[in-house]
Amino acid sequence: MRVGFAERDITPSAGMEQPGGYQKAFHDGNVHDPCKVRAGVFDDGVNCVALVGVDVAMIPRGLVLEAREGILEQCGIPADAVMIGASHTHSGGPTVMVQPGEYDHASDAVQWLAYEQSSCADPEYLEIVRHAIVGAVVEAYGTREEVQANVGSGCEGQAVFNRRIRMKNGRTYTHPGKDNPNSVEFAGPIDPEVGVIGVWDLEGQLLGCVVNYACHGTTGPGGSSADWIYYMEWVIRGALGDDVVVVFLNGACGDVTQIDNMNPRGVDQGEDASRCLGMRVGAEALKVLVTAPRGDLTPVASRSDVLQLPRRKPTAERVQRSMDIIQTGAVGSMGWLFAKEILLLDALLQREPVVDVEIQAIQIGPAVFLSNSGELFCQLGLDIKSGSPFPMTFPVELANGSVGYIPTKDAFSVHGGGYETRLTAYSNLPIDAGQRVVEASITIARSMEPGTPPQTSEAQSWVGEWEYGSVPPELA
Repeated sequence: MRVGFAERDITPSAGMEQPGGYQKAFHDGNVHDPCKVRAGVFDDGVNCVALVGVDVAMIPRGLVLEAREGILEQCGIPADAVMIGASHTHSGGPTVMVQPGEYDHASDAVQWLAYEQSSCADPEYLEIVRHAIVGAVVEAYGTREEVQANVGSGCEGQAVFNRRIRMKNGRTYTHPGKDNPNSVEFAGPIDPEVGVIGVWDLEGQLLGCVVNYACHGTTGPGGSSADWIYYMEWVIRGALGDDVVVVFLNGACGDVTQIDNMNPRGVDQGEDASRCLGMRVGAEALKVLVTAPRGDLTPVASRSDVLQLPRRKPTAERVQRSMDIIQTGAVGSMGWLFAKEILLLDALLQREPVVDVEIQAIQIGPAVFLSNSGELFCQLGLDIKSGSPFPMTFPVELANGSVGYIPTKDAFSVHGGGYETRLTAYSNLPIDAGQRVVEASITIARSMEPGTPPQTSEAQSWVGEWEYGSVPPELA
């Protein structure tokens, strides 16, 4: 087995937009830590795959397709063998939401809403990220060397929380606020598993690792940042080497953040929250890296399928109401923003009524990364794990595209609701999208044959008691 790693800097510049919401926000030039592209290329002598983590909120489908073309051209790795996942930091550069030219077909009023009143991707920054992805993968491919690898998982279940809360009125709210007297219980689970693959050179030095964990990148330590992922990397590098490349692929965390809405105390945002979460996850990853047995993680394989899902449509009456709000409401108010989103969605439906959702599997021996391009609810990720034949299954959200939230069906029931079910230009998949993603992910995993995990060395045969210790108690 031969593996290589590489990384590139994609820290946004001052004045660039900072996506993560439905209106414009800008970077002020303060850099907390570098945003990066991190890549690992795994080659078993027959197949070659690439795992790429990008410190952005989301990554558009068009950028993924262009990067894959460049990778295929320069090092021959096929498109379905390249997984490109967004870390989902909300302190990264402008790759989303509105894409360049996306609303050129629309009316002047809708174009103004899209380009002047919404968060927009920067074409120059998109090119920077594309070039960084291709460059990192090509370098990783070119630096492959013979290695030993290990795989396993830790458990970190105290630093993240489901952000959806069941209320006394029977419905579900997203972030109802700390110590809300009407809050009853968490409406969904978290996934505490910290999945890790470590890659070591033949002298025992860690070259790089891949970490999978499910949590939003919303601690906001200040300035541009990879968010808590930076501190996870900081812990691993501090223990095992400053040059270790840490590829992060986010798990199913569409409804999971670091904020505990059921606890009135605690630090949930800012530098301290970022340190706490990142260091705890990093510590669990370290435990796996230094304890799991090393060997060959073969075979390497990949599969890919594309679901075509129709967007949900607002009614004609709702579109008209939204137009009335835009014309008479306060610009930037909550009602105005979501009215804007309905009008953008209505225009988007004219151009792209069906969305491509890629379901991809990248196998590294006994482990499989199963990706989709939405913000997948945690329960759906757990369902994928339970249906997979692999001993280690790591769901990856927001990979190879960006299609908005993918809630459970329950979130759309009379007991559901909350922010993630809102209809917007960003988030508009059909109600059964989650189940279709789960079924497709399990199907593709079951089409592959899991490898055998490395084993610890055989126990030594008994050769007699240790003379130094085989004595009766000496009382005097």
